[in-house]
This record gives sequence, C-alpha cells and structure tokens, in this order.
Amino acid sequence: MDLGLKDQAYIVTGATRGLGLAAARELAADGARVLVSGRTPQAVDQAVAELGALGTARGVVADNASPDTPERLIAEARQHFGRLDGILISVGGPQAGPVETTPEEAWRNAFESVFLGALRLARAAAAVLPAGGVIGFVLSSSVRQPIPGLGISNGLRPGLAMAAKALADELGPRGIRVVGLLPARIDTDRVRELDSLAADPDAARAAASAGIPLGRYGTPEEFGKVAAFLLSPAASYLTGLMVPVDGGALRTL
Repeated sequence: MDLGLKDQAYIVTGATRGLGLAAARELAADGARVLVSGRTPQAVDQAVAELGALGTARGVVADNASPDTPERLIAEARQHFGRLDGILISVGGPQAGPVETTPEEAWRNAFESVFLGALRLARAAAAVLPAGGVIGFVLSSSVRQPIPGLGISNGLRPGLAMAAKALADELGPRGIRVVGLLPARIDTDRVRELDSLAADPDAARAAASAGIPLGRYGTPEEFGKVAAFLLSPAASYLTGLMVPVDGGALRTL
C-alpha cells in the first residue's frame, strides 16, 4: 500500500529514542523528509545519522518545554524542505510515582513539557499547515485507564487528549487533521526502565505480558508503522481519534 509519504515533510519531536525515533524511522523509510528534535547534540546527531541512511533527515537540538521551540522547528523544516505537511509531538515520559507522593516540582516540570509544550507545538503548526496537514500526539494508554505508579501521566495525558479532540473540531473545517496514539507496553528503554523499578523486573514483565491479549510487549517498529499511517495522506479521513497501540490491553472500546 502506498501511503503517499514520498517527499512529504514532517517534524517529529522527542525523536532521538523510543517511540518518536520509531515513528521517524518509518516515515523516512517510506519516502518522507523528517526533521527530528531532541535535547542533546549527541543524541540528535545519532538519530539523524540513522535516519539519513533511510532517507532525508535533519536534526535540531530543542526542548519541548521551551517557548521558542515551535518557531525554531517550523522555520527549520520550511527552510530546508520547502514545506511542512505534519508534526508528531512526542516527549519523554514524566517522572514515575504515585499521585500522593510525587513532588509538586515534578508535576510543574511535566506540565511545561508534556502538556503546555505540546500545545504550543500544535498551535504553532496549526498556524502554518495547509489543508491536508496533520498534527499527531504521542500520548499513553493512561488517557483511558490509569497506570499504577504513573500519577503524572494519569493526570496530564487525558487532559491533553481532550484538548487534541477539541483541536480536531477547530481545525477540521480547514482540512487539518488531529490524531493521537495511545501506546501501552511497547518495548522501549522507557518501559524497561519502568519495569526495572519493580522488586523483580522479570516477573513484572511477565505479569504485564500476561495481561495483554496478544501475550507480549509491542515492538517500536509496530508502533512506528501505525504512526506513519496515521500521519500519511492514506489516513486522510481520520481525525479526532485516539488509537490504542497496545496489543488489546485496554479494556475499553
């Protein structure tokens, strides 16, 4: 199936590792031009080198929480690609811990990057995207079901998903789509780090796998392919939806 990604141009934030990198990899492999961002020069350079072997990629060192990041990323993409067709807003997971004891500073920092930073990026992209453009959010299964020990994610992700849903209503008349992805147990460094917090990490992984109908963690490649499809012209009639990428783990429709 031709997704129509050839020569399209996308920004993918938080794309030096994990889910963001997986999505950028699939976009580049299918012919899209990709601008990736991350917080350290070394990580950005490594991601660009990997993606450059697949297609056209550029990198910018940027933090989603910084107010000037949206303008910088959009200017860079438009200058070097001559167009911008979409953005996938991904950010590293917030500090783990229960609602009751997670420090207020951790909540404040996460709000700046996970919530407010994501909204800044989406709003800035909406101002320049043409009809047919798309804004994607990498969220979490915590949008629909709390995850034990991830109080901040449980608090912020649902609100961001609802803001994305409202944005889909606002931008739909202009032909701009807004979509969200709800990953659960995808086998990334972040998920392995969370598993390692358990007294017996191997047992924790086995128990989590047992609760997934497909019986295993997902791969980054599986997530990346779903993201690439949702961002592509092939998904032109999909907007305002939140797509679980979880092997059936969520017990909701």
